[in-house]
Amino acid sequence: MPSWKQVVGTCFGFMLLGIGAFGIGLLIVSVPNEAQAAQAQTNVFYWDDGTQMAATGGKQNRQIVPLSEIPKSMQKAVISAENASFYEDSGVDPMGIGRAMFNMARGGQTQGGSTITQQYVKNAMLDDQSQSLSRKAKELFISVKVGATVDKDDILKGYLNTAYFGRNAYGIQAAANAYFGVDAADLTPEQSIFLASVLKGPNLYNPDGGIGDAATPAANKARAESRWKWISDRMVEVGNMTPSEHSALKGFPKRVKQKSALAGQTGYLVDIAKDYFSKKSHITPEDLEKGGYKIYTTFNKKKVEELEKSVKATEKSFLDPKKRAKDKYVQFGAGSVDPNSGKIVALYGGAGYDQDHYTNNANTAGVPVGSTWKPIVLATAMQDGTYKSNGDGISPLSLYNGNDLQIIKDRNGEPIRAADGTPFRQKNEGTRAWGQVTLRKAMEQSINSPFVQLGIDVGLSKTRVMAEKMGILKSSFDQGNLNNASFSLGTSTPSAIRMADAYGSFATSGEHYEPYSVTKAVDKDGNELPGFEEPKPARAMDPDVANNVTDVLQNVVKNGTAKEKLGNIGFPVAGKTGTTDENKSAWFVGYTPELSTAVTLFRTDPRSNGKKLLSMNGTGGVTSIHGGDIPAQIWKDYMSSALKGVDHKDFPDAEKIGKVVGTPSPIPTPTPSQTPSPTETHSVEPSPTESTSPSPSTSETCRWAWDCQGDSGGTDTGGADGGVTSSPTESATDGGGDPRGNQNGGLFGGSTG
Repeated sequence: MPSWKQVVGTCFGFMLLGIGAFGIGLLIVSVPNEAQAAQAQTNVFYWDDGTQMAATGGKQNRQIVPLSEIPKSMQKAVISAENASFYEDSGVDPMGIGRAMFNMARGGQTQGGSTITQQYVKNAMLDDQSQSLSRKAKELFISVKVGATVDKDDILKGYLNTAYFGRNAYGIQAAANAYFGVDAADLTPEQSIFLASVLKGPNLYNPDGGIGDAATPAANKARAESRWKWISDRMVEVGNMTPSEHSALKGFPKRVKQKSALAGQTGYLVDIAKDYFSKKSHITPEDLEKGGYKIYTTFNKKKVEELEKSVKATEKSFLDPKKRAKDKYVQFGAGSVDPNSGKIVALYGGAGYDQDHYTNNANTAGVPVGSTWKPIVLATAMQDGTYKSNGDGISPLSLYNGNDLQIIKDRNGEPIRAADGTPFRQKNEGTRAWGQVTLRKAMEQSINSPFVQLGIDVGLSKTRVMAEKMGILKSSFDQGNLNNASFSLGTSTPSAIRMADAYGSFATSGEHYEPYSVTKAVDKDGNELPGFEEPKPARAMDPDVANNVTDVLQNVVKNGTAKEKLGNIGFPVAGKTGTTDENKSAWFVGYTPELSTAVTLFRTDPRSNGKKLLSMNGTGGVTSIHGGDIPAQIWKDYMSSALKGVDHKDFPDAEKIGKVVGTPSPIPTPTPSQTPSPTETHSVEPSPTESTSPSPSTSETCRWAWDCQGDSGGTDTGGADGGVTSSPTESATDGGGDPRGNQNGGLFGGSTG
């Protein structure tokens, strides 16, 4: 056993070694220079062929100013919010460093410095982009040295001249100009508090919006306003503002329009790539902005140009905002995905950042998809069956009542009740009495009532599961309408990119690839970052189910609501039109074996930050717009160019599948003196395996509606605009219903064809 002297001596020796190591650490690190920190590198983004698409960052939007030109209100706001004891403390928070190092050791996210000194050091360390323990240790040594050797005013000046404020603005002078169009010296107290608020994290606090699902303009503005109020109160609390000065504040300040050098679609492409990069690399958007990365994308330059050209051509011929007020605020969006890999090859996000349009219309989160949702309901029914089929998958030739104002029943066969207690009746666009129709026919003509009833019979919760398997994000489900009958009519709001990707699951016989936009990322030292491998497919549905949905959607193009624009396109196409109540949005989502594309059209109220949709009735000088009109035309123009020269494949054959449920409507046998009018025959089409040749016996041929189905060659009117703004919830016996019997209506209860 060692003696106590040996133990004490050993401990003392280790302590001396630690002190020595710490001293050496302080000697070998240098104090940061804010001018050198301004020399950040560019991030370079590449097309899928390896040529350069865009470069961001580089010669940063930064101008160093002395502390005398930074208003006291700015200095006090930052100190109050970030480090109230700044002028008294040592500049290092050991507990904060410990938490960050412990977090990293566990594989979690690194955390920012918790004092202004540490944050200044972190901002200045552009030579080391790693998220590692060694970097955090280096930060600690530099922070200790800076705290001991640099004047506090110089530290504050350095921090405010190197901090990133968003809008590509590094430093207070650039930020003052980017957000308010003034020099830093001219910032008002309100503006100073705003900029201090943004420092919390521009990606989540810049009201323009940022990268990621949580960083919408509306959410960011709410966070910034809350932070602004907290800082203004905090300034009074810590003695950096008097109560009278606080009372004189005029509120959250207005900002000048954002400026961008990224023209056309480039800004939207870069943002999509940045979003994916940050998620896969775990590098924050703020750290990414420091530059030095090479990011290789999936975007195909030719396809992007063709898509933009197709939108612009239709927009020019269709809209005249100077002549028609209803042509104002109309938005186009589109996403195009390779269904065999998940690569996002093209998108149309809007007029461009250089045209002051910063919302990416290809990646929206608030535009209902209407009847383009119906194929997902049908796929669920064919995969999982209904309570009527005892869990066996059903056939697309199953029969449902397509009449207008059809009473919708729960899984016990009882009428679902509307808010006033009366039986709920589903509205179609037209009043035609279709009688019993096959689901195939209902899809062709986009009739609402069969799919509302089918959704209840299948179970809305099962439809949601299927949608998620196909790549639809749970966050895009209409949360206030999850168990509402109209959920099956497309009240949810996936983006064009997600809808194109979801339909890709049909194109690949049921395999789903997660959409992605980056194939490779390299840091400034030439190291390839992990996490950018091509996604592996997952089975969304059985191959026969997907192939049968494709067969049904090919019929929509050949004989239904998309026939007018796409019936003679010249290569195999499957797709679905979609329109919502009051024509607030219109969609066409379609695919070939090689490419899946979604196009959307909508109008937004500019006063609502894009959250409120306006009716398009009267837009373009037409009474109403449907998915088979403008969206289908854009889709056709783009796909015809994008697939030019491609050796088109045929879709796989659709094998007979599932149980036929439902009973055909009997039609009275006509007497010899009567000749039935074609308009009085409300029938359904035969199975593809059945002969459609006329039978010698009229009475036998027309005994059932099944035998009398003709081809109406429909347009986008059969199920459009159901006009229902209040539809009740499904029964809780579905397994996805609300046992309380919530009768609240959906946002767009009568989504359409």
